[in-house]
Amino acid sequence: MATRTPDEVFAHHGQSLGAENLEDIVADYSEDAILIVQKKVYRGKDGAREVFTQLLGDVPQAQWELDTVFADDVLYLEWKATGGGRKIEAGVDTFIFRDGMIRVQTVVYTVQPA
Repeated sequence: MATRTPDEVFAHHGQSLGAENLEDIVADYSEDAILIVQKKVYRGKDGAREVFTQLLGDVPQAQWELDTVFADDVLYLEWKATGGGRKIEAGVDTFIFRDGMIRVQTVVYTVQPA
């Protein structure tokens, strides 16, 4: 099987997030992934599971708006989400991809009432 491109990985990640399929989201992360979210470090697939359990709880059944910039194996993402009576208006992520997986991700966002 060919290694997925960063575009393909992120497309799957976005589909899985929109479907709220936690295990499909986690499948995009490498075993040694590092996620830095709100100044806290999470590691591996268990860390990704913890991060996305929180995010999906913060804005359940969210409508997402994404604005992306790719540069080789790096993705800069600005995003908004609204769901569950709450909203995030200025989410910012950075992704680094390696071998068809998400290796590093940073995330910052603030949840507000919708």
